Amino acid sequence: MGDQLLVSVDEMLGSGSDTNGQVLESVREMLGSGLDSNDQQVTVVPSLNGVLIDQPLAIGQEFPDVDTCRRTLKEIAISLHFEIRIVKSDRSRFIAKCSKEGCPWRVHVSKCPGVPTFTIRTLHGEHTCEGVQSLHHQQASVGWVARSVESRVRDNPQYKPKEILQDIRSQHGVAVSYMQAWRGKERSMAALHGTFEEGYQLLPAYCEQIRKTNPGSIASIATGQENCFQRLFISYRAAIYGFLNACRPLLELDRVHLKGKYLGLLFCAAAVDANDTLFPLAIAVVDVESDENWMWFMSELRKLLGVNTDSMPRLTILSERSAGMVEAVETHFPNAFHGYCLRYISENFRDTFKNSKLVNIFWNAVYALTTSEFESKVSEMVDISQDVLQWFHHYNPQQWAVAFFEGLRYGHFSLGITEVLYNWALECHELPVVQMMEHIRQQVTSWSNDRRNMGMRWTSILVPSAEKRISEAIADARCYKVLRANEIEFEIVSTERTNIVDIRSRVCSCRRWQLFGVPCAHAAAALISCGQNAQLFAEPCFTVHSYRETYSQMIYPIPDRSLWNEAGEGTDGGGANVDIIIRPPKTRRPPGRPKKKVLRIESFKRPKRVVQCGRCHMLGHSQKKCSLPS
Repeated sequence: MGDQLLVSVDEMLGSGSDTNGQVLESVREMLGSGLDSNDQQVTVVPSLNGVLIDQPLAIGQEFPDVDTCRRTLKEIAISLHFEIRIVKSDRSRFIAKCSKEGCPWRVHVSKCPGVPTFTIRTLHGEHTCEGVQSLHHQQASVGWVARSVESRVRDNPQYKPKEILQDIRSQHGVAVSYMQAWRGKERSMAALHGTFEEGYQLLPAYCEQIRKTNPGSIASIATGQENCFQRLFISYRAAIYGFLNACRPLLELDRVHLKGKYLGLLFCAAAVDANDTLFPLAIAVVDVESDENWMWFMSELRKLLGVNTDSMPRLTILSERSAGMVEAVETHFPNAFHGYCLRYISENFRDTFKNSKLVNIFWNAVYALTTSEFESKVSEMVDISQDVLQWFHHYNPQQWAVAFFEGLRYGHFSLGITEVLYNWALECHELPVVQMMEHIRQQVTSWSNDRRNMGMRWTSILVPSAEKRISEAIADARCYKVLRANEIEFEIVSTERTNIVDIRSRVCSCRRWQLFGVPCAHAAAALISCGQNAQLFAEPCFTVHSYRETYSQMIYPIPDRSLWNEAGEGTDGGGANVDIIIRPPKTRRPPGRPKKKVLRIESFKRPKRVVQCGRCHMLGHSQKKCSLPS
């Protein structure tokens, strides 16, 4: 072929456009095995002028099977802008002709005897038609779209149908509909990851692999009527160990709605490590949000912790105020302190009263450290609206106000897990359930590895977040006068008030030491006055040792699906028989474009604490930066 004088695509089409250059490259890639790398031009099918030009197809050319032959001819037809009509296609032959009446172009491919390959027997290479003049092409089917975008979908599962149709038009000069692009992506995702239905069928084997590769982990499935999927619960041993041995006794609970073919919800219980980053403990997928499913999830969580909760400090659970969640916590963790997310409470207050002045006073009440300060702010709100009292009666301050809440939140007043769940749902909504859980496992594993390596580089006593808080406390402590009552009790005097510090009990009358677990400015002043290192008086959960212990265990990878033992015997260890085929849940995504709820990232952030000066009692600055003389 290298000895032939060939006509280039640019000369044939007479435009010299980038699209034509892409046509040339696509034909070269498709038929590269038959082209010499030194050829600067490639033989092509004539398109507009009826001149016979040498073919990229040749008599005797072979294809592995009839499907490859069919796909190759479609690619050529799309690249060179003519349409073909299939005359005959069966196990032994494939015959196609140009779709334009009177055009002599025709190809006959038949099966070679004794082997699975097909070869071109007859080829009429002359086109007398003008080809396809519009952007629409008969051969641009959903299957062709799926093959065209498969590599892009593999690299970017968030590849949107709108982007697909734009890229196909720019790269191939073909217009496809939005529905073709959507179905093409769906078919490509199924080819890469399997169908949603296959994902549910693989769950028993997947759970078995989790327990086999990560001994001590929990992976269980529950099905409903007709073996339809109902619930999945997964917790890795590394997470269980890290929470029980190193994390503070604080759990965040939340859920997010999934937008896949069969909908459902993703539940999560997450702890907080020494450096104030989230540590997922248990993840569940359920078919619908119901009181029964929340009760089941908290029951599994209770089993996971088992007798260890008896030796742990009293647990604090932070969540939204949904009826099913509240009842489930009270049933399975009756001794735990249950607090409500301040973002949820504040949004409800804001939407109820729609008064910015009330909202500002409300935040002052939320962060008030004493009951007298809280009641003072409530009185200010009542002066503006009497309806505030009824709202406070409905939302008990004992479960969200700093002055009344008895549990230890360590400064965590809002749910941080919400943003993590939202991102997981966004990244995985087009993946089957097994692939979704694998994506989550891989991300959690990556976090653990990065944090483990980071923790090994630290040489301090406390983690950076705790060190920063103590440094700020030491800086603020310089303006206090310290009076020592005895070996353990100190009186810290400032211009506006006096606080009592007990360094043995680690208590300050301002309550900040108890609330955050690290010495406050008053405690720092007392400790410095008696020559103590304030860092040694932080809670053990803030030490670098605890941080390293949290991530000391590995989450081991799950083998490729092809290596799983499909012929499992008995149950999967979670009560489900691995031989039973689990069907998808009854719920289905309704037709049409789903309603989009925009969640602003800034709404996930913890509400900013209102700073109040201890000297002049004005908001917006601390005592250290106060302009009034001391």
